[in-house]
Amino acid sequence: MHLNTVAVEDIAWIKDVPYPQGVQFRQIIVTGPPSSGKTTLIQKLQGWPEEGYLDLAQTDWWRSRILTFRPREVHFGLPFGALRESYTVFDREWLDSPVPVDLKRVQIPPGKRWFFSTDWRARFVFDFQLLSADRIYTIRKARARAATHPVDERLTRDEVEKQVAVYETLALHFHRCGMHVIVRHTFDGMPRRIVDTETTGS
Repeated sequence: MHLNTVAVEDIAWIKDVPYPQGVQFRQIIVTGPPSSGKTTLIQKLQGWPEEGYLDLAQTDWWRSRILTFRPREVHFGLPFGALRESYTVFDREWLDSPVPVDLKRVQIPPGKRWFFSTDWRARFVFDFQLLSADRIYTIRKARARAATHPVDERLTRDEVEKQVAVYETLALHFHRCGMHVIVRHTFDGMPRRIVDTETTGS
């Protein structure tokens, strides 16, 4: 798929990284497929150095202790098709049978329901690093030759394209459900917002 995005016009700078005006430092969650620049961005932000993992099919994942420390790089476990367990896009269980994400099983945080309730959808800003599949494949092939990351073993261009598509699908779903999403297409890219006429928030 191809996300329809436009450049964010009103920019503020957080640790020399451009963000939409109004974004706060501790709202930021950086995600995306392998080798899309997540760690580089977190280092530049001087965020939490350890990668986190969240299973989006789990109830109340937004309350996870993993999200106590922000900004942070997060890998998502996702419910795929008829697969019972959630998997990341670099798990062999999914790579060997790459079925689509079952969006109905992705749990979405509640918005503000009453005066004293927490608006979980407003608490986080999801910074999706969505480089092109060609760019990521080039980076990962070089990394594979150095044998520094086991996830680069048995790498194919088709796998990278499917991984990028999964995160594009998730970014659009989050956006349609009323969550704060920005997209970057390069390591040091300017933030972009998704343009879409459909919303599914509740």
